[in-house]
Amino acid sequence: MTQPTTNGAQVTAVLLAAGGGRRLGGRPKALLTHHGRPLVENAVRALREGGCRTVYVVLGAAAEEVRARADLTGCVLVDNPGWPDGMGSSLRAGLEALAATGDGTGTDGVGARAALVSLVDQPGIGAAAVARVLAAHRSGDSLAAASYDGKRGHPVLFGARRWAEIAASATGDRGARAYLKAHECEITLVECGDVAEPYDIDTEADLGRLQ
Repeated sequence: MTQPTTNGAQVTAVLLAAGGGRRLGGRPKALLTHHGRPLVENAVRALREGGCRTVYVVLGAAAEEVRARADLTGCVLVDNPGWPDGMGSSLRAGLEALAATGDGTGTDGVGARAALVSLVDQPGIGAAAVARVLAAHRSGDSLAAASYDGKRGHPVLFGARRWAEIAASATGDRGARAYLKAHECEITLVECGDVAEPYDIDTEADLGRLQ
């Protein structure tokens, strides 16, 4: 198991898990089965084992079913009624929830100074990659992302002083891409290609990657 980093006390994880799986025949991604359990549990476990003490899970499609079937004990659940509008709405919902609760004060009473954003449909990204990106946190202005053979991917770390601007720019399915492109020279890239695989579960063909 990956050893938690001390930065975990200052960084709150935001797991985007609201997607409806349109290209999967309308099967919500959070509820896809992986190792016998809902995929969302796998993602939460990776974030916790990577060092994040508090995990905000943004739900949308089949939110009540996710609550009923997945063990999300200790997580802060955020409902995103605008999930059909795309990932940008879920990112906004997560960051706004952090800002509304004292800059991300979690269940352990520690205020977050950054958010580590991860996607529910990337089971190849585990605790080791989470820990590496978490370790890149330096201040409220931090901006870091995992990279795979030099190509930027997830998870992505946003210092708290950046949240409002990121939320304002997050639209459609682009998430934070516009913000990241505009601030590309400020991003600390953390190579994770040796410990993780950044594939997405988007189509029927991708389901073969689940176990």
